[in-house]
Amino acid sequence: ALALALALALATATPAAALTAAAAAAAAAAAAAPAAKTIKEGVSPIPMAKAIKNPTELAGMLEAHLRDGVAMASFWCWLDRAVAAGEVHDEYAIGEKVSAFRAAQAGFNEESFATIAGEGPHGAIIHYRASKAGARTVHADSMFLCDSGGQYDCGTTDVTRTHHFGTPTAFQREAYTRVLRGHIALSLVVFPAETTGFVLDAFARQYLWEAGLDYRHGTGHGVGAALNVHEGPQSISPRFGNPTGLRPGMVLSNEPGYYKDGGFGIRIENLQFIVEADTPYRFGDKPFLKFEVLTHIPIQKKLIDFTMLTAVEVRWLNEYHQAVWDKVSPRVQDDEVKAWLKEATKPVEVRTVVVV
Repeated sequence: ALALALALALATATPAAALTAAAAAAAAAAAAAPAAKTIKEGVSPIPMAKAIKNPTELAGMLEAHLRDGVAMASFWCWLDRAVAAGEVHDEYAIGEKVSAFRAAQAGFNEESFATIAGEGPHGAIIHYRASKAGARTVHADSMFLCDSGGQYDCGTTDVTRTHHFGTPTAFQREAYTRVLRGHIALSLVVFPAETTGFVLDAFARQYLWEAGLDYRHGTGHGVGAALNVHEGPQSISPRFGNPTGLRPGMVLSNEPGYYKDGGFGIRIENLQFIVEADTPYRFGDKPFLKFEVLTHIPIQKKLIDFTMLTAVEVRWLNEYHQAVWDKVSPRVQDDEVKAWLKEATKPVEVRTVVVV
């Protein structure tokens, strides 16, 4: 309509009037156009808002992990008994069984990722996924790595455990114990608020490094609250390009490992969240932080060389297993699973003989 009116005015007006009419029409069109929007460049606030969980989200995450504890206790009890009885199960079928045990829990929606079930050399493939055609059989002398997780209506889980069903070699026990010591070190670390994950990564690797060993992946990734199992922006990794400071409420994995190419894989993974630490001092008036555990699933003791552990590390293991028993066992209905859980969480005693 505006264009038609302008055309008629220009057709009947004198040249001077036509110029005036054109200018007025242009001004009217400019006034009618939407105002230009200002584009602000910067870091999106959304990832950090997701990363820092509120108390309700953290309570939901803990509930999800306790349900997961029942599911995985049931799974490991079943697999231990099956292998001991001489039953034959391959990696693919075992992965399906993991999902079935989780599906029996209230509020389970789906796997948080496809289960990584690796026997022997397949366990050394960090992101291995079994196929029906190429799946290896788990047997009485197997070293077996299982990394899996679930999406529940209240939270997300991600856990890795490594089990040996026979007699592990001395090197397997040494490597496993070095991985466990790194896991414990990261679990116990106290650090200033806003420390980047890059600074903490070496805590998990130190005992592997002592022996000239290492692993080719990050130590920890962020996890969503009933969202993505891998969620940023926080991480614990040797990659120093991530400047995100760690803050209370963030959830991260703690998953050091060791992988002998063509031989076996080891990974011990818990999820943990950050809280403020109660320290006697407060340097620079800055709060210090620590981790609290979410995952409540036993760590196999058969693979541990207890002569390598300190008293602090043994105490951590016993306290962790006591928490697993206290929080998970009341939820277990099956007597056989409860008996397995009782044995798996039994405290260990390590006696040190001092020769003078």
